[in-house]
Amino acid sequence: MRSDRAQAHCAADGPARRPFAWTFTTPLYVGAALNPINSSIIATALVPIAAELRVPVGSTAVLVSSLYLASAVAQPTAGKLAEVLGPRRIFLSGIVLVLLGGLAGGLGRDLAALTVARVLIGVGTSAAFPCAMVMIRRRAEEAGMDAPPGGVLGGLAMAGMATAAVGPPIGGLLVGAAGWRWAFLINIPVTAVAMAMALRQLPADPAPERERDGFRAVAGRIDLIGIVGFAGSMTALVVFLMGLPRVEWTALAVFVLAAGPTVVWELRGSAPFFDFRGLAANGALARTYLRQALTLLGVYSVMYGMTQWMEAAHGFSTVGAGLLLLPMGAVSALLSRPLATRNLVRGPLIASAVTMLLGSAGIMLLTSHSPAIAIVLVSLVFGVTSATTTVGNQTALYLAAPPDRIGTASGLFRTFGYLGTITSAVIGGIVFRDGASDHGLHTLGVVLVAAGLAVLLLTVLDRRLMGRGTDGGTGTADTADSTEALGAVPREAPLETPRENRAGENPV
Repeated sequence: MRSDRAQAHCAADGPARRPFAWTFTTPLYVGAALNPINSSIIATALVPIAAELRVPVGSTAVLVSSLYLASAVAQPTAGKLAEVLGPRRIFLSGIVLVLLGGLAGGLGRDLAALTVARVLIGVGTSAAFPCAMVMIRRRAEEAGMDAPPGGVLGGLAMAGMATAAVGPPIGGLLVGAAGWRWAFLINIPVTAVAMAMALRQLPADPAPERERDGFRAVAGRIDLIGIVGFAGSMTALVVFLMGLPRVEWTALAVFVLAAGPTVVWELRGSAPFFDFRGLAANGALARTYLRQALTLLGVYSVMYGMTQWMEAAHGFSTVGAGLLLLPMGAVSALLSRPLATRNLVRGPLIASAVTMLLGSAGIMLLTSHSPAIAIVLVSLVFGVTSATTTVGNQTALYLAAPPDRIGTASGLFRTFGYLGTITSAVIGGIVFRDGASDHGLHTLGVVLVAAGLAVLLLTVLDRRLMGRGTDGGTGTADTADSTEALGAVPREAPLETPRENRAGENPV
C-alpha cells in the first residue's frame, strides 16, 4: 500500500499509473541541459573574448577547464547534499548559482571575472543530474515500480546529448549576432524558466528534523571533511592531468598529500562521502564508472581531436568542421530515448564497445585526402557509441547504485565521465604535439582501439551482465565478485530490469 506522501505526489501529477507526468520531468530535463550547453557553447566565444579583453587566445582555455574542474568536484558533492538536505533544495540552489554565473560573465570586464563566472556555472549546473536521479528514484519507489523508468532516464540522457550537439551552432549564432557576452547571458532566461517550473512542479522535500538542523550535525551527515578532502584531491588530479605531457610536480604532490589522509578518513567513517569499501564491494558500479570514463575518452577524442585535424590537416574551416560533426550529436540524441525506454543494459553496452572499435579503426584509415563523407561516417559511428554508452551505463547506474546513495553515485558517474573527457584532451595534446597531422590522427586511432578493447572486455566478461534479465527479460544473471572479506555486500545481485512493474509498463 502506498504511503500518504506517495498518494499526494501521484494526485498532483495525475493518475497513479503516470507518476512521471511531463509536469515532473520537464524541469528535470531543462536542468540537465544546462551543463552540456554551457560546456559546448563557450567554444565559439573564445576568440572574440580574447580579442576584446586583449589576451592571448590560449589563455582563454581556462574558461573551458574551470567549468570541467568545478563540475568534476561538484557533481558528487551535490548528490550527497541532495540525499541529506533534499534534492529540490539543492536543485533550486544550483539554478541560482547558474543565474549568478550568467550575470557575472555577462558583466565581466576581465578574464578573472569570467573564470569566476564559469566556476559558478559549473558548480550550479552540476546539481541538476544527481538531484534528478534522486527525485526519479524516490518517485519510482513511491509508485511501486520494480523496473527503472526507462523513458524518463532516456529523456534525461537526450536532454544532455541534444543540447551538447546544438550548443556550438547556437553559440555561433548568439556570438555572431549579439556578441560573446551572450554565451553567458543565455543562462538568464533559461534559468528563469527552470526556476519557475521547478518551484511550481517539483515535489517539496521532507521537512528536516529540528534536532538535526545544527551545522555540526549536518556536516557530520554529509561528511564535510570527506567532501573537502575529495575536492582538494580531485582539483589537484585534474590540474595534473591538464598539464600533461609536462609534469606538474606541485599538483602531483598536492594530490598525494590530500588523497592519502582522505582515503584513511573515508575508510574509517561510518557514513563516508566516498565509500571506498562499498565501491569495492559493488563491482557492477565500479565497472560502470570505468566504462563511462573510457567510452567518453573515445567520444570526446573524436569531437576535439578530429576537429583539430580537420582544420589543420584537411583544411576545413571552423564552421565546416563543426557541421561535419553535427550529425554525430544528432544521431546520439535520436537513439537515446528509444533505447532507454526498453531498459536495455548489456545490448547497448556491447554495441557501444563494438562501434567504438569500428570508429577507431575508421580513424586509422582517414587521411587528409579522405572525402568529407568518410569523416561523417566515422562521426556517425561514434554517435551510436555515445548514445548506447549513455543509455546502457545510466541504466546500469540506476540498478547498481544503493537507493539511498543514488545521488552521490550519480555525481561520481559524471565525475568519471569528466576524467575521461579531460584525458581525451591530454591524449590529443600528446599525439598532436608536432601538429595535427595524419600520423597523429592514426596514433589517436590506435589509442582508441585499445580503449575500445578495454570497454569490450569490461562488458562481455562482466558476469553481472550475462543474464537475460539485464535486457528486460525474466532470466537470472550469474552472480560474481565474491566480496565477503570486504564486510559490505557479500555477493552482487544480478542487474535485472523486469518488464513489468506495479505502476504499469509505460510510466511516462
